[in-house]
Formats: sequence, C-alpha cells, structure tokens
Amino acid sequence: MRLIPSLFRNSSSHKASNSHKASNSHKAAKRNTRRFQARSATSAIVLGTLALPFISLSAITFADPISTPYADRSDVQAFISDAVKKDKLNRAELVTLFKSASRQQSIIDSISKPAERTLTWADYRRIFITEKRINGGVEFYRTYQKALERAAHQYGVPAEMIVAIIGVETSYGANKGNYRVIDALSTLSFDYPARAPFFTRQLHEYLLLGREANIDLSTATGSYAGAMGFPQFMPSSYRNYAVDFDGDHKIDLINNPVDAIGSVGNYLKGHGWKNGEGVALSATYSGKNHSNKNHSDKNAATGPQNGPSPQLKKLLNASNKPTVSANQLKSLGLISSSPLATSTLTNPMSMEGSDGTEYWIGLNNFYVITRYNNSSMYALAAWQLSQDVKRSLQN
Repeated sequence: MRLIPSLFRNSSSHKASNSHKASNSHKAAKRNTRRFQARSATSAIVLGTLALPFISLSAITFADPISTPYADRSDVQAFISDAVKKDKLNRAELVTLFKSASRQQSIIDSISKPAERTLTWADYRRIFITEKRINGGVEFYRTYQKALERAAHQYGVPAEMIVAIIGVETSYGANKGNYRVIDALSTLSFDYPARAPFFTRQLHEYLLLGREANIDLSTATGSYAGAMGFPQFMPSSYRNYAVDFDGDHKIDLINNPVDAIGSVGNYLKGHGWKNGEGVALSATYSGKNHSNKNHSDKNAATGPQNGPSPQLKKLLNASNKPTVSANQLKSLGLISSSPLATSTLTNPMSMEGSDGTEYWIGLNNFYVITRYNNSSMYALAAWQLSQDVKRSLQN
C-alpha cells in the first residue's frame, strides 16, 4: 500500500511551503496554518477509514490463512465443532491438537507432482525393482513366513503379493514417512482445495483412530498424504481393513508387521481380489496402422514401428478398470503372451520402458492393486516385484 505514505508526503510538502511564506507575512502564515489543519483533518479521516498509519490494508481487512494458526481459523473451528457434535470428541483436546498442527508447503509441493505423473515406466521401475528390494522381500518373507502363509490361506492373496505391497510402500518398514500425520492431513484438508473433501474425511477418520486404536494423534508420523505404518494405510483404510492378525487384542500397523500382513491381505480381498487368477500379461502389437499407409508393417521389438491403430489408441491407458474384452483386443492386434478367454475383461496399457514401448494387459487383480494406489505403474511395479521375490525364494 502506498496511499498512506503519500498522504503524509502531501501534508509535509504543504507544510514546508507554508513555513516559507510565513517569513514574509504573519497573516499568510495563519491562513496557511488553517489550510494545513483542515487538510490534515481530511487526511486523518481517510487514514481512519483505510487503516492505521503504516499498517497494510490487507493485514487489517483479511486474515492470512497461511500465517493464522489452524486452531484460530474459522474453517478449522467449524470442523472441530462438527467432530464434537457428530462423534462426541473432546473440544478442548481438539483445539490443543490443532494448535500444534502446522502448514507444510513441502506437502503441497509433493502431492502436486507425484512420481506417477512425472516419471516414465522405465524410471519408475528402476526405483522399485532393485536387487536390494528383492532381497529385502526374501528376508521379510522368511522372517514372517507363518503369518504370510496364514494370510494367503485366509484371504486368498498370494504371500509374495502381500510382501511386495509392503516392499513398495515402505521397504518392509524401513521408511514409514517422517511427516506428522496431523500436519499432513491439516495441510491437505484446509490448504489444498483440489482434494479438500477427500482429506477432510481422512482427517476426521484420523481423529477417530485416536480413540479406537490408541494412536497418539499429535506425534504419529507417516507419508506426505497422511498414510501410516508398514502398509501405509490412509485413516479410512486403517479403520475399515486393519486387523489384529497376531491375536494380541490390539491393531497396530505402525509397529507390528504381522498385523500389517493380515491387513494388506484383508484390504485386497475386500476390494475384489480373486484367488488363483492372474494379475497382468505382457502383450505385443501385430496389427496394421491403417491411418498411415506410408509406413511399413515391419515389427519392432514391442510392436509394429508405426504404432497401434487409432481404435486401439483410444483404449490404451483409458482406465485402470478392466472394461475391454480380450476378443476385442485381439481383433485390434494386441496379442497377450498367454491365451485369455475371449470374454475376459481387460485393461490394455502401453508404457515407455527402457527398450521402448511396452504393451501390457491388466486383469481384475491388477485393478484391485490400483485400488491400493490409483496408478497403473504402481500396480505393475508391485506385481513384478512379487514375481521377482517368488523366483528368488524358489531358487
């Protein structure tokens, strides 16, 4: 704001002029003094209307949500009142909790640019499919073999798949996240409008976890999105799918890998995992691109050099949910590495691998993995890691 300083500069300039004239005429000085007083009074009225001297107008008129403590913000206070009314939570405890919460710009930066949006499949795979992670999976399997086999039997999810999920999420518990969950969920609920409804619900679920799972809400840590423990469950998943798998009468995904093993199996089963069915198949494209007759039909390593037809392009990466029949894919030239029943619903994908374009066909269980993390690259990495761990165990 420059209005306030300019008012004072105008008054000072007028005063200096009147002082010069006063040396020539006492009457002129009195006349000019009256003019200055009148003008100063007008300036004071304007200043009183806008703001106090030298204080920004915006600081007076608007509260800055970034600098205002969460507990003092009206939207947070409304959230607290709603939680108190609906779930009989303690208002004083919630106020204290939100007084401790702080906005984290790094959280907003991270969620705005997730790896799945910025990396190619080749880059993504190099991060998650490593010798270290495969060996870690073998060690984790051997350490918790009884729990893993029991989970596989109870939930119908292969033990190596459960191992791989935990491996991709936290490197078998080595990296559970360093953000305070209350900071992450508060930041995303109240300062990230793009997904505020989802994270506001997660924040509410988190408060309930404090009562149900005896989690210290002020100190629990997790990912930048507020996911927790070995399997990185969001609060709603924690409340709905976490299980006491070791029989100690408490559910602990943060410190107890056995509970995490059972909970991952329960989650995948609850989202439609089908026991004994596959996850994904590699594929090759052998059709002709009728839209460009000037290119040859010679096959490259992953398909014809001129790429898929316009009809197939519309189907590739269109949805993680399987909606395209295997018969339709075959008619468009996408051939799976193993035969599929013609009526099998699939999700055709193309990804940029280290050797060029790769074609994949996702099945129902592939879609189930994307319910854990809504990314086809995540699902493919988790499945491939599971297969590598399985092969290493067999060898």
